[in-house]
Amino acid sequence: MFSILSRKWHLTFRVIPFVAIIVLVKFAVHHFDYEFLSLSPLMGALISANVFLIGFLISGVLTDYKESERLPSEMACSLEVMLDEASIILENKRSPVATQLADHVRELNGFILDWFHKKEKTADLFAKIAALNPIFLALEPLTQANFIARLKQEQSNLRRIVTRIHTIRETDFNPAGYAIAEILSSVLCLGLIFTKIDPYHESVFFVAFVSFVLIYMVLLIKEIDNPFSYYEKDDYTDNVSLVPLENFQKRIVGE
Repeated sequence: MFSILSRKWHLTFRVIPFVAIIVLVKFAVHHFDYEFLSLSPLMGALISANVFLIGFLISGVLTDYKESERLPSEMACSLEVMLDEASIILENKRSPVATQLADHVRELNGFILDWFHKKEKTADLFAKIAALNPIFLALEPLTQANFIARLKQEQSNLRRIVTRIHTIRETDFNPAGYAIAEILSSVLCLGLIFTKIDPYHESVFFVAFVSFVLIYMVLLIKEIDNPFSYYEKDDYTDNVSLVPLENFQKRIVGE
């Protein structure tokens, strides 16, 4: 229960110290009468423009995030299909090649889990997937062509998914957009500190609320831009679940 709450509120806990600092600086600026800016409609327009920009960035990274959620389960399905094909051939032909295929699939699943945590390199994972080719070649005399075609199709799916995950993991979505969003949010928070708003207690609420929303949204973009950051020390990042692969690993351990 605590873990779920921590994952849900960890961004809030990260934002609160920034907001507290901004409020303290606002208090000091007000106390020494350094508020030289007046509240104008332009301030509201700038805030709206920044929120629109951040919303555009969030919609982009959410598209990748939703796609990423299904990739581990698709990998697990492809591996399980290959294991099923190996079991069918083994049951029918009693061939050691089928046993070799099953062993390789089990080893490949563990290798993929290590790769998600960056314990293995992407190039090595591709080599591991390519190592299925000699096994498929040895299986050709033992089974029908459509069985081999099915195995090759699942191998192709694995390559496609690994390539997509590697791209999502190693690249940022629109870094120039991130930069301008961070700059605008910083300038707006700074501007609100030096803006005179009466009465003072309303200005504190306004500054704290707007700062919280802007900082939270910027951090949220960074949080979900890489949904495969299992290798990072922060245990509370919103990574996609590896449960399908982990459950498959548990099922095959005893086989």
